[in-house]
Amino acid sequence: MNKEEWVVQKEGIRIDKVLVELDSSLSRTASGRLIEQGKVTVNGKIPKASYIVRKGDKIIIEKEQPKEVTLKPEKIPLNVIYEDNDIIVINKQKGIVVHPGNGNPNGTLANAILELCKDSLSGIGGEIRPGIVHRLDKDTSGLIIVAKNDKAHIVISESIKNRQVKKTYIALVRGIVREKEATIKMPIGRSEKDRKKMAIKRNGKEAITHFKVLERFNGYTLLEVKLETGRTHQIRVHLSEIGHPIVGDEVYSNGKNQFGIKGQLLHAQRLEFEHPITKQKLCLEAPIPEEFHKVILNLRKNPV
Repeated sequence: MNKEEWVVQKEGIRIDKVLVELDSSLSRTASGRLIEQGKVTVNGKIPKASYIVRKGDKIIIEKEQPKEVTLKPEKIPLNVIYEDNDIIVINKQKGIVVHPGNGNPNGTLANAILELCKDSLSGIGGEIRPGIVHRLDKDTSGLIIVAKNDKAHIVISESIKNRQVKKTYIALVRGIVREKEATIKMPIGRSEKDRKKMAIKRNGKEAITHFKVLERFNGYTLLEVKLETGRTHQIRVHLSEIGHPIVGDEVYSNGKNQFGIKGQLLHAQRLEFEHPITKQKLCLEAPIPEEFHKVILNLRKNPV
C-alpha cells in the first residue's frame, strides 16, 4: 500500500475534485471510489465525497501498488443455464470468486469463462473482467450473466442500472421471521470500522430489499428475497441488521451453525430480463445447491 500526503493550500473545493488536482493519475470517478472505500482521510477522518476542503487540511490517500495481471484461461467446470451468440448465463457454484483480485489471482469465474468462450467475450470489463456485467459474492451461489459482445454488455448494464433485471434469491436465516413479507429500506455504505465490510449508514446509498417467508423451521426461516437495488453485500447486511443473519455468513454474523456449513446459504435462484439483442423476455432459474437442499431437508424433520 502506497501512502501519499498533501496539505491543502486553497479552500472552497469538494474533496473528490481536489484529489484529481493533486494527483493527475486520478479521474473524478476514481477519486470518488477511493473516498467510498475509506482510503482517503482528511485530518485523520474519512470524509464524504461532498466535503469542502479548508486551507491547512491534511489529506492522506492510500493507493494500491499497481500489479501486472494477465488473465489466463482455466478449465474449471461450469454449469451453463443459457447460452447464445450474445450472452451466457452461469449457475455459479459456491466458493468461486467472480473475477481476480487481491488473494485470488486465478481459479475465478472469469478464468473459467475465458476458457469456455475463448475470444468471444465483451472487452468492456477490461482484461480481468471480460464480459462480466454484474457479480455475486464468493460464497453466494446462483445465476450470473456474462456478455459475449460489447453491445450486449452495454444494454444489460443499462438494464441493471435502470432496475429492469429482476433478481430473486433464496436465503436461510437464523431465527423465526414473524412477518409474512416485508421491505427493508436502509441506506448502505462502507463501514468506517472495517473497510472490507458494508454497513447501514445514514449517508449511504439507497438500498431496498423485499422478502417473503417461504418456510419456517425450529429456529430458522427460509426466505425468498428480491432486490430493488444492487448494493455490495446488500442482502447480507439488511438481513443481519433486522436480527436475522444468513446461516453460515462469516462476515455479518459469527458464522457458527449446527450444519457445519462454511459460507452463507444464499442462492441467486432466478433472473428475469429482456435479452439485450433479440428483446425476448427471459426467465431463468437455477436449483439450490445440494448442500443447501440437505440443510432444508434436515430442518423439516423438526418443524416449528
